[in-house]
Amino acid sequence: MQQSQLIAHCGSSKITREELKVIPTPEASATHQPLPHHEIVEALVESLSYRQISVVREEYAVSDDGMKMFGVLDLETTFDGCRFSVGVRNSNDKSMRLALTVGYRVLVCDNMTFHGDFTPVLAKHTKHLSLVDILSVGVDRMQRSFEPMRKQVEAWKATRLPDEAAKLVIYQAFVEGKLDAAKHLARRVHDRYFNPQVEEFAPRTMWSLSNAFTSAFKDLDPIPQFKATAELAPFLEVATTGSSSSQAIPLAS
Repeated sequence: MQQSQLIAHCGSSKITREELKVIPTPEASATHQPLPHHEIVEALVESLSYRQISVVREEYAVSDDGMKMFGVLDLETTFDGCRFSVGVRNSNDKSMRLALTVGYRVLVCDNMTFHGDFTPVLAKHTKHLSLVDILSVGVDRMQRSFEPMRKQVEAWKATRLPDEAAKLVIYQAFVEGKLDAAKHLARRVHDRYFNPQVEEFAPRTMWSLSNAFTSAFKDLDPIPQFKATAELAPFLEVATTGSSSSQAIPLAS
């Protein structure tokens, strides 16, 4: 169920939440207010706990000079085999804003890749920034975003695809190159959709096709995998409604 990933390969090192406390924070200036990395994490976890949301897994990394922090937190909140996660990043050298992203697929990398389904916080380190207030508002926005994400998954599970439509989507993705993913994955997506190994994905629905893609993407390195995954939902929405001959069919019909 874990669908978040923290990648540290550009000069940063993974550390624990406790170890964040020893990372020094530079002095503030008239226009820039550095934020201790550990205080951001603690305030975020506290804001989540006020809303009865627990963290079940967490990972952090900091740059060699301690100025940048990256993290992912997997939440106890789940639905239909998916788990919501939060990505967080911060810098005290003016290189990037404090930011949160949330989704059921989250990637945070020290090369500045930062992907989720919704970004509830993007804040400058200004003199008047209130960490507690900005995170409280951000978590409220994040919690409100859960329902639309749930509804998208439910809608995809309830939408059947004609076989020809599914084949056309796979063709458009790899042969026409409308999805940024290696062409050799086309056969794997086809096999995992039409001959699924998991009973849950036996119904030929939008959700099953999405999972056939994401399952095949696992053969890619982490960054190409998440880039392809990030493009997948909007691609599928367009591809399955783009022509009358390939339209999805609600199961209720």
